[in-house]
Amino acid sequence: MVAIQFEYQGDLHCKAVHGPSGTELSTDAPKDNQGRGESFSPTDLVATALGTCMLTVMGIMARTLNIDIAGTTATVEKEMTATPPRMIASLTVKIHVPHSLSPDNQRKLERAAHTCPVHKSLHPDVQTPIEFTWG
Repeated sequence: MVAIQFEYQGDLHCKAVHGPSGTELSTDAPKDNQGRGESFSPTDLVATALGTCMLTVMGIMARTLNIDIAGTTATVEKEMTATPPRMIASLTVKIHVPHSLSPDNQRKLERAAHTCPVHKSLHPDVQTPIEFTWG
């Protein structure tokens, strides 16, 4: 279990403290929802969690396969619903692995990305198209 503590600091800003490490991060509401957009919004953190989770589980698989995928990047484009209720409509993921790998290793890494716990935890209404590019 991991405990994370939160404090509402006013003016739509929150502070989060990661219990095990003490690392802090701040959030702000986005400009399109009464905030100043000065930091990640809570829904931005969902997109961040998805991208970093996919890269992490790919890294675990790469370690198992004894291959190096350092320099692999991901971009997640978050789109919100246009009508209430306000929620994430889609998280489009683009992953670029700058290495030439065998088709078998590519399939294993793609499969690993699709099994990331954040991806598996998203509501089925959230669209999550995933595109991979290699080399």
